[in-house]
Amino acid sequence: MAFFPVAAGATEFNGAVLNLWWALPFAGMLLSIALMPLLAAHFWHQHFGKVSLAWALSFLGPFALQFGVPETLHQLAHTLLLEYLPFIVVLFTLFTISGGICVRGNLHGSPAMNTCLLAIGTGLTSIIGTTGAAMLLIRPLVRANDNRKHKIHTIIFFIFLVGNAGGALTPLGDPPLFLGFLKGVDFFWTTRHMLFPTLFLCLTLLALFYALDSWFYYKAGEERPVYFDPTPDSRVHLIGKINFALIVGVVSAVLMSGLWKSGISWEVMGTQIELQNLLRDVVLIILALVSLIVTPKQARVGNDFNWAPILEVAKLFIGIFVTIIPVIAMLHAGEAGALSAIEGLVTRPDGSPNDAMYFWLTGLLSSFLDNAPTYLVFFNLAGGDPSALMHQITTLEAISSGAVFMGAITYIGNAPNFMIKSIAENSGIRMPSFFGYMAWSVTILVPLFVVMSLLFYR
Repeated sequence: MAFFPVAAGATEFNGAVLNLWWALPFAGMLLSIALMPLLAAHFWHQHFGKVSLAWALSFLGPFALQFGVPETLHQLAHTLLLEYLPFIVVLFTLFTISGGICVRGNLHGSPAMNTCLLAIGTGLTSIIGTTGAAMLLIRPLVRANDNRKHKIHTIIFFIFLVGNAGGALTPLGDPPLFLGFLKGVDFFWTTRHMLFPTLFLCLTLLALFYALDSWFYYKAGEERPVYFDPTPDSRVHLIGKINFALIVGVVSAVLMSGLWKSGISWEVMGTQIELQNLLRDVVLIILALVSLIVTPKQARVGNDFNWAPILEVAKLFIGIFVTIIPVIAMLHAGEAGALSAIEGLVTRPDGSPNDAMYFWLTGLLSSFLDNAPTYLVFFNLAGGDPSALMHQITTLEAISSGAVFMGAITYIGNAPNFMIKSIAENSGIRMPSFFGYMAWSVTILVPLFVVMSLLFYR
């Protein structure tokens, strides 16, 4: 409380009057996500929800004293109803439905087969999300390579492609892009304008993986019969195929909310709730419930399906969405705000945006914090007006690319990264440490990002 200016009575909320101390809860929230799993893993896994709530309250308490309870409730309602709940509902629905699709049977992890699995996962990611695609294919990929001596690189490239890069083409693919959609970016804007950067990165990574996997495969002699496959051969088939129809329903509901403007809305604590958005969220929840009812039990058992990952996301992101409120307000204040120095980094002397800096700053912060809130910060730094940014193509493309692609640089850059690592380790694969993984990502990804910066964001 000593750090926050508290007036005797409520004052008008304006981002220009906020000092940098108001960003402390947001910084604390993100640093907790980044460091506590490494420094205090047991405490974090037991109490991360309480930590998230504590950081949210550390902002809401002083804010209510400074600007009044009504303004606090308005800001909270706006954030929860228009941003947090739609965000969580989409993730929950995709998580539930994709968790009901199980790939059974045994594949043999040759370089061609592994590359094919990575390519399929990369293509699916923009339809069912990074978490959904990772859940669907990580176990079949692990089983396919259980007779291989060298397989760590396969999981690492899976994180690069399926956990991150493949989700760049639709708002369903990766959380940052869905936040952009909620802010007003057209559903197919990313499909049109992110296509070439995504193809460049994904095709290059697939080619590099095939070359590297072939080298390991033939140099180590893993193609010889001496490397017996411990998984019995069985026909490859899908269980829970009805969920593909439900995914079509998810895409249709999200498209409906972006294309149809009903003109009907309700006001809740000063926040306008539009009919088409409410209808979208209700339909998505119904689709998730239908998936739970109609999916064969063996599909979820085969996927080791449980609610822990989505509960973790829900608890952590409520803290992120609440504590980011003053940060966005300061960015909206522009040169009058306390974060004007950041604006100077991404603005050229003539006042035009420096797209390369948007790409690198968004990306590097996404690597060590979390790509969804980082996207929001730079989206607002670029003006926060979706209509203007959709015409300012390379700036929005640079922000989107940085958030989605560079989330792969560390385990903590995107939610599926740690989940993929955990599943691989539970299957007996000894994954690299935090910095060991970074040695791979910096060696492979950063040179590609340098090339992308020169090609697309000069």
